[in-house]
Amino acid sequence: MKKSVPVSTIMTKNVVKLNLSDDLTKAEMLFKKHHIRHIPVVGGNKIVGMLSYTDLLRISFADAIDDDDDVVDTTVYNMFTVEQVMAKKLISIAPETTIKEAAEILASKEFHALPVCEGDLLVGIVTTTDLIKYLIEQY
Repeated sequence: MKKSVPVSTIMTKNVVKLNLSDDLTKAEMLFKKHHIRHIPVVGGNKIVGMLSYTDLLRISFADAIDDDDDVVDTTVYNMFTVEQVMAKKLISIAPETTIKEAAEILASKEFHALPVCEGDLLVGIVTTTDLIKYLIEQY
């Protein structure tokens, strides 16, 4: 297995994003529409937080709703903002960070996605799923 492959080779480049002004109903819709579990929250293109599907589950009964059902009881979502629910203390990585380094970070933390940034600019996201797919390709 190659040891110095940059994370830019496996990261998602067309990132689904939320703005601070978006609501949690929109977040729920994006999670389901794109079949994803993590959405970076941006102010402009600068990352300010990360919202996970698990974050939504913590404040709602979203897991009790059929995944094919587009109708969501949004009452609880109106009680919170994206900013209140998202993770704010992020670890981000650069596109040239190796896949091994990204895997080490994810293996040692309790989250499953890393924003990939060039300076303050969000350019991608890498998840544990991306790492598993890469591992499978190696065999």
